[in-house]
Amino acid sequence: MSVSIAIFYGSTTGNTEMAANKIAEELGGLLTHIGDVSQTKPAELTQYDVLLLGVSTWNIGEMQDDWFDFLRKLGDLDLTGKKVGLFAMGDSYGYPDNFLDAMGELWEAIQKRGAALVGVWPAAGYQFDESQAMYDDEHFVGLGLDEDNESDQTEDRIRGWLVQVLQEIGLLDLQDLADAG
Repeated sequence: MSVSIAIFYGSTTGNTEMAANKIAEELGGLLTHIGDVSQTKPAELTQYDVLLLGVSTWNIGEMQDDWFDFLRKLGDLDLTGKKVGLFAMGDSYGYPDNFLDAMGELWEAIQKRGAALVGVWPAAGYQFDESQAMYDDEHFVGLGLDEDNESDQTEDRIRGWLVQVLQEIGLLDLQDLADAG
């Protein structure tokens, strides 16, 4: 089964770009494309089956500037049939009342265009008070990363999330993991 996978990210300080590159490294040959949204045309999203979108939350719950600008250009872009996994940077200690809010806002914008969500991630183990990125009472809409306070967990969280995403899109089954272990 041939599935095209692309990562698109927006990064101001480099943390989201670093996470995107770690995800790209983990995906290896499965990855088709990686790009910065500041240099991407919205129509490029339609060229891939699976979109892994990386965003960060700024100030008091604001979306990273490149994504804010990019979303305004989407118009009536149709993402029906695309599977979308989200990953995001936030600061759970400094901003516990809006941790990962931009990821929730990004999903809201992408969902309206027909995309299907993959990679819903457990919120257990994170310290925060509120988040617009909640899928339900126990999960985020995607992978939450906190490079400021929990950088020691970033690699393990990325690996766990990617295993989950690859299972959900049908590129990895549990037997493959058992055989590899």
